[in-house]
Amino acid sequence: MTESELTESEPPGAAGHPAPAVLVGPVPAPGGGPARVPGPGAVRSRPAPYDARGPREPGPRGRCAEAAVRRYLDRRPEATVVALGEGLGTGFWRLDNGRLTWLTVAPPETAAVRRILLPDGPRRRTVARAAADHGWLDAVPEPRRGVVVTAAGVLMRLPPPEVRALLAACAERFPGGALVFDVLPRRSAALARRCGALAGGRWPAPVRWSLDRAELPRVASAHPGIVAVRELPLPPARLPAAPRGRSAPYRQRVPVLRALLPLVCEVRFAGP
Repeated sequence: MTESELTESEPPGAAGHPAPAVLVGPVPAPGGGPARVPGPGAVRSRPAPYDARGPREPGPRGRCAEAAVRRYLDRRPEATVVALGEGLGTGFWRLDNGRLTWLTVAPPETAAVRRILLPDGPRRRTVARAAADHGWLDAVPEPRRGVVVTAAGVLMRLPPPEVRALLAACAERFPGGALVFDVLPRRSAALARRCGALAGGRWPAPVRWSLDRAELPRVASAHPGIVAVRELPLPPARLPAAPRGRSAPYRQRVPVLRALLPLVCEVRFAGP
C-alpha cells in the first residue's frame, strides 16, 4: 500500500503531493486479515511532518504504467482512470489534468479506511468492490469519454479464469479503452509462491496468474474486442547500480535476468 493522500480541498505537500494525515489506529496490510476501521477521531487534522526528501515516487513499474496513462489522457483528456487495488495511492495528484475522473476500486475494508483519509472529491471517488467483482464497471461515468484501467499487482493474484473474465468484461464495456497491468513471468511467479510459503502466510496474497513474454499474444484471445497487446518498456531502475563498465538498464540486456523481470503490459480495446 502506497503513502496516503488527502482531499483536493487541502493544501498540497511537497512536490505537489498532498501532505499525509496522521492515522491513529491500524491500517490493513496487503493480504492480511480483516481490517479494523479506525473510528471517529482516528485521523488528526494536522498534517504529519514530511520527509525532507519529499514524497516517495513510484518504482520503475509504476512510472511505466503512469506514462501509459498519460499517453491515453493526451488523446482523451476527459477519460475516467480506474485504479484497481490502489489502496492509499497518490496517482491522482501525479496524473490529474484538471479534466479527468478518478475511480479507486478497493475491497470494502480498504475502501472504508480510504474514505476516512480521502473523502470523495468532485472528480475522485472510491468504490468498495473487489477487482473480480464486475459491479464496479457500472460505477464508471460516461465510458464514451474514454476509460483507462490500471491494475498494479492485481491480475497476478487472481485465478486465470477470473483474469480472462475481467479482460473480457472491460473489452465489452469500455470500447476504445485500455488496461495497463503488471505480471510476473512463470519462473518468477514460482519463486514468489515458494517464498510466500516459507514466510508462513505473512506475504500478500499468492501469485496465481503468470505470463511469459512469449505468451503475451494469447491475452487477446480473452475477447474479440481486444485489438492490441504489448509490453511496455521499463524505465531504467535506480537500484541496484549497474556493474562497472556496464550501462543501465543492464538487467534487461542479459537474457537470463530479463526472463525473470516483471512485465508491464497495455491492452487496447476496439473503438465503438
